[in-house]
Amino acid sequence: MSVTSEKTTTVSSVPPVTMQLRPAKNSSAPGIFQGPNGLRTGWRLLIFAALLVTLLASFVLIRSGGVQGFKEARRHAGEVTVTPLLMIKGEGIAFLLLCVATLIMARLEHRKFSEYGLPLRPALGKNFGIGVLTGFSAISGTLLAMFLLHGFRVTGLALHGTAILSSLLAWGIAFLLVGLFEEFLFRGYVQCTLASGIGFWPAAFVMSGLFGFGHAFNANENTVGSAAVVIFGLLLCLFLRRTGTLWCAVGFHMGYDWGQTFFYGVPNSGIVPYHNLLNSTFSGPRWLTGGIVGPEASVLTPIALLVVALIFSRYYRGNRYPILKPRSPAVTV
Repeated sequence: MSVTSEKTTTVSSVPPVTMQLRPAKNSSAPGIFQGPNGLRTGWRLLIFAALLVTLLASFVLIRSGGVQGFKEARRHAGEVTVTPLLMIKGEGIAFLLLCVATLIMARLEHRKFSEYGLPLRPALGKNFGIGVLTGFSAISGTLLAMFLLHGFRVTGLALHGTAILSSLLAWGIAFLLVGLFEEFLFRGYVQCTLASGIGFWPAAFVMSGLFGFGHAFNANENTVGSAAVVIFGLLLCLFLRRTGTLWCAVGFHMGYDWGQTFFYGVPNSGIVPYHNLLNSTFSGPRWLTGGIVGPEASVLTPIALLVVALIFSRYYRGNRYPILKPRSPAVTV
């Protein structure tokens, strides 16, 4: 009895053995769809693209009255004058649908909408204002250099009276929506997601390349113009990296386009000025003026954008854009 009792005491004093349960191989091993941190970047981007294309295509077809109406609208697209109201409708709805697609992805990834570059709190604040002033200064500096080289001059006022104020506001709203849509499209969810997979600047070069490729289909675009758009995109990525949000980039985009189309009355990516403030003319070779494409296709534009990048980098030194890593899926045993 005493021996049995002693053995029992000895066994009961041994601390319990803890076993770590590991998930089954199939639940955590990297595969075609799942990586070590969840759904792979490429699939997330593909889902987002499918959502956005479906939303935009559905809207276009509904507005056109079906496939036949869409074909008819495309046939007469070149005859339509681009007005502020037309731009506000198109860009406004496109931006809204882009936000819907981003919100869906945010819900799927358990993130906040603001994490993709457009937080509401600093909207139209200091960084936005700096962007507007910088964008307007950039196009003004480009045209000033062109004027000194005898390629550009202002011939007078195109608007008078209350028409100035109404056109100023209309074009301001139109280009605000252009900036919001294009910046959020190229440097919002897609930039954020791609950066989580390959890093910020590799993603920035990819997206800026796509940005330039999209503009390459503009009428009469040339190599200089396409290169300028790529540099434009990289500059806006620099704004995003250093400020942490897209608001400075949106402001720059708005100020630059508003300066071209409304204030100076010069072509903007081939868009003919309409209800612009000043009447302006170009003279000289296309490499200097950009011709009917506008300053975008001038060799002076990449130089001006590089100068802006150098000045901006001097005053904004720290990187404030967080690289969001994919969240690991929960493991259930």
